[in-house]
Amino acid sequence: MSDVKDRPMYGIGLRVLSGLLFAGMFISVKAISADVPLGELVFFRSFFALIPLVIFLWIRCEFPGGLATKRPLDHVLRASFGAIALFTSFAALARLNIAEASLLAQLSPILTALAAVVLLSERLTIWRVGGLALGFAGVVALVWPELSGGALERTRLIGIGLGLISAVLAALALIMVRSLNRTESPGAIAFYFVIASMIGGVISIPWGWIMPDVFMLVCLVLAGLFGGFAHIAMTLSFRYAEASRLAPFEYLTLLWPLLADVFLFRLPISTTFVLAAPLVLAGAAVAAGEGRRLGKLGA
Repeated sequence: MSDVKDRPMYGIGLRVLSGLLFAGMFISVKAISADVPLGELVFFRSFFALIPLVIFLWIRCEFPGGLATKRPLDHVLRASFGAIALFTSFAALARLNIAEASLLAQLSPILTALAAVVLLSERLTIWRVGGLALGFAGVVALVWPELSGGALERTRLIGIGLGLISAVLAALALIMVRSLNRTESPGAIAFYFVIASMIGGVISIPWGWIMPDVFMLVCLVLAGLFGGFAHIAMTLSFRYAEASRLAPFEYLTLLWPLLADVFLFRLPISTTFVLAAPLVLAGAAVAAGEGRRLGKLGA
């Protein structure tokens, strides 16, 4: 426990690193999303993420012994939510800029706070209502051209819809993680999620996979490795720094996708994104603010 108090800068560095690695994963997926089938993307991303995950668990002496569980059905439910969220997030990424898809993912902590009220009977506070209202306003700003009778961009609307579904499923998965963490190891939770995602990818084979060329294969490998190491870095960051100290750096993760859109994919920053980003990030900050406030009261 002393690490949490004594090494906050190490924790912050790991959280920033995880954001960079997640951006690398999104860039790798985006680069080939128009050519590689969705199920194939999810499978290879999950398969190659197993490599750093298993090494990490082995170093911590949690493989394979740490994978034992007394709650297999709960793992199935959490892994299913996470796997479907991964499918929908990659589908959204194929239809949106990386920055827009990442912005919609920022709705997850807001929705998690709301889901805790419904599923865990937690108290509905003004912080949660405010966070949800700001997040909803941000989504409205993002789709405002279509809502106001502008040119209908069906592909973009589908992408936003998929991004919202992904955020909802990710929030449900996080609620399950909170429950599982009481009795299960984080390594087991992550491992079964990856396995479920691989199974989902394999099931999609009848709908057609392709033989990737060298560039596609490199991107698939990198997507998995970036994703696997990103999860490890994020997990370790919470060991060395309190969640309330890391919360402001969560929003820095949106900078890397934005830079990737501009400099790698040569995509313009839309006016709707500029309007939506402050609202969604403010909503996430308000939701996180409740946790910081409660932490101070409990100190």
